[in-house]
Amino acid sequence: MENRPTTSNFIRNIVIQDLESGKHKEIITRFPPEPNGYLHIGHAKSIVLNFELADEFNGTTNLRFDDTNPTKEEVEYVKSIKEDVQWLGFEWDNLYFASDYFEEMYNRALLLIKKGKAYVCDLCPEEIREYRGTLTEAGKESPYRNRSVEENLDLFQRMRNGEFKEGERVLRAKIDMTSPNLNMRDPVIYRIVHESHHNTGDKWCIYPMYDYAHPLEDAIEDITHSICTMEFEDHRPLYDWVVRECEMESQPQQIEFARLNLTNTVMSKRKLKQLVDNGVVDGWDDPRMPTIAGLRRKGYTPEAIRNFCREIGVAKNQSVVDTQMLEHFIREDLHAKAPRTMAVLRPLKVVITNYPEGQVEMLDAENNPDDESMGMRQIPFSREIYIEQEDFMENPPKKYFRLFPGNEVRLKHAYFIKCNEVIKDDEGNVVELHCTYDPETKSGSGFTGRKVKGTLHWVDANNAMSAEFRLYEPLILDEEQEEDETFLDQINPNSLEILQGFVEENMKDAKPEDKFQLFRHGYFNVDTHYTTEEKLVFNRIVSLRSSFKL
Repeated sequence: MENRPTTSNFIRNIVIQDLESGKHKEIITRFPPEPNGYLHIGHAKSIVLNFELADEFNGTTNLRFDDTNPTKEEVEYVKSIKEDVQWLGFEWDNLYFASDYFEEMYNRALLLIKKGKAYVCDLCPEEIREYRGTLTEAGKESPYRNRSVEENLDLFQRMRNGEFKEGERVLRAKIDMTSPNLNMRDPVIYRIVHESHHNTGDKWCIYPMYDYAHPLEDAIEDITHSICTMEFEDHRPLYDWVVRECEMESQPQQIEFARLNLTNTVMSKRKLKQLVDNGVVDGWDDPRMPTIAGLRRKGYTPEAIRNFCREIGVAKNQSVVDTQMLEHFIREDLHAKAPRTMAVLRPLKVVITNYPEGQVEMLDAENNPDDESMGMRQIPFSREIYIEQEDFMENPPKKYFRLFPGNEVRLKHAYFIKCNEVIKDDEGNVVELHCTYDPETKSGSGFTGRKVKGTLHWVDANNAMSAEFRLYEPLILDEEQEEDETFLDQINPNSLEILQGFVEENMKDAKPEDKFQLFRHGYFNVDTHYTTEEKLVFNRIVSLRSSFKL
């Protein structure tokens, strides 16, 4: 791991105090995703926080899969989560599954029943909600709340044996139906699910609920600081109740922090899955997705994501971070790393009429002006080249310094050219320009005879490689949702633009995930899905400039 600045925050201060007071001799944290989807940028914040906190104090971090719901969890998600954590630059000390503890959880549930702290309830889910009450009205006790310990033990064993249908019975904690905290009003801690589990197969047909399983998992693993997001703050009394009443030896401490919210970004795995299932995107790793896999495919580096997560900090107050801040860190990272090259995304052919036919010369160019160690490359130049369509106007406004009839511009790394003739098709569209060049103006020659105000990028028409360019805009329109609108109504119909153009010949050896700064266009990544031996496909990571300031 790279050297990194230490940023103080309230969680780090708690850890320091706990170590200094002797409350803990070692810090043990965990990252506990449910394998029901791919990780997103919000999870990256939690990963960086948990792993780096333990790392700073020579502690331990577990990767634990909270796999207590077999209806939504898949091996594919387990595999992707492991890959994402490692790609971000972290290695877990221990790998666990909540399902490894199912027998222990079952035995602790038996303990609760024997203590009179849990009971089997026959109410259906709708009735349980109705009996729970509201924030202003106390709940009503279930008619099954006062079953005997013996009856509850018998029924719970029969639930495990598979004698009942889904929803027919549940096991509930017996706490307080008048509690102002709805989470404490006899929450369900076990439900019946007749579905095969990715890890335990068909061994179980009863599964623990998250609020019961999670504190037990933390206690079993001797987690010292159970760090989670603010929506679990109201669940903390139940967390502590489970640990206490199940008589766990270890007493983990739950600490909440504000989750990451980004402009124009969905942070719900359920909604992200909706985008995938409805074909709005071409998978969890679509570059428009805020998933770690999507950001990686788009071209983000783990260094940029880690630096972003550190910069946004850790607090309790909810806030929304501008996506431009994330873009700032990838620009900063790639400015130093990415080789420079030229590409034309919307080609317009230019014929240099006074350049010798059949002649090709090689021009020298730096791969990165800020890093001499990246060396030089050679660019072929001949009579026919491509420039950007937007770099020519037949009737330009004032202060337009690019190419127009009679105007002279510099070609990057090459010569001055002057536009003499415009060729159009039958519909009046400009299809070709005829220009002349001045051989005295070669870049690097020291020519000082006259100056031009415009410099254009270009590629050689006879030697350039064809390429596809994918330009992205936010997938979600950051607007107020109308009452009759669904989440899918906020999808930006113009989130992807696909262009066919050309890149320099030297790009023929580019491989998937190679990153480049394309002159004037921004930073691009070679796509992992659509690139073939015959064709390069580039994803634009980010444009070159932004008005955003840290």
